[in-house]
Amino acid sequence: MSKKGLISVLTMVMILGMASMALAADGSATSTGMWIFFAIAIACGFGIGIAALGTGLAMGNAINAALSGIARNPEASGKIQTNMIIGLALIESLCIYALVICFIMVFKIPGLEQIMGG
Repeated sequence: MSKKGLISVLTMVMILGMASMALAADGSATSTGMWIFFAIAIACGFGIGIAALGTGLAMGNAINAALSGIARNPEASGKIQTNMIIGLALIESLCIYALVICFIMVFKIPGLEQIMGG
């Protein structure tokens, strides 16, 4: 494992360890609710990261293919560019859907007022 990878893994372990110590206060309903909220927040963070990574790679591949097609056949650049822009919009919509789902999870499940208020 590289030094950069090791540092990132250790940082993640430290963050999760500190959060678990802070949330494991007394085992009450508030503490359990905070665990649920913490798990949702972590899952949303990873979900958005994976969605952004996937859409970034897909957009890079689409642009690469479009530029290769334009380089081979410059007369068809208008059609290729139009189709590329439509494809990029559809790819970007997947990341936006992931963001909307994460917002719904964070703000609607389980209501922060219910967790903190009891």
